[in-house]
Amino acid sequence: MKPLLYWFSFVVLTSQYSFAGEWIEGRVTHVRDIDTIEVNNLPVRLQGLDGPELNERGGREGKRWMTKLILRKPVKCWLTGEKTHDRWVGQCFDASENDLAALAVASGLARDCPRFSGGRYRQFETAESRRLPSKSYCR
Repeated sequence: MKPLLYWFSFVVLTSQYSFAGEWIEGRVTHVRDIDTIEVNNLPVRLQGLDGPELNERGGREGKRWMTKLILRKPVKCWLTGEKTHDRWVGQCFDASENDLAALAVASGLARDCPRFSGGRYRQFETAESRRLPSKSYCR
């Protein structure tokens, strides 16, 4: 009985594991939308990126763009330890060390979310990206 209890405790503790201040590396296995990717099946929300949802104007275009850019390619992400829904929050970079969120904003398909980015992506905003609606939680 004790080995089963130890195994159960291990599973529960490791499933609650926090990725605070850790790098993860791997291939992008899925693109949910412009601001959420999966790295080796681990969902990662790109910190500080305000992208349209799939049912909003530009949402499907943003997903297509991100998919073409990064699906099945290697990335590394610095995870903050925060979670939103089922996603870890992090800043992700492609193999050339380009910040994926900065690329998305510069493409005109997303905006800076200053509440969570500290204004890190404002300099990359374009006239096109500024026309996208800003989420209330970003202000």
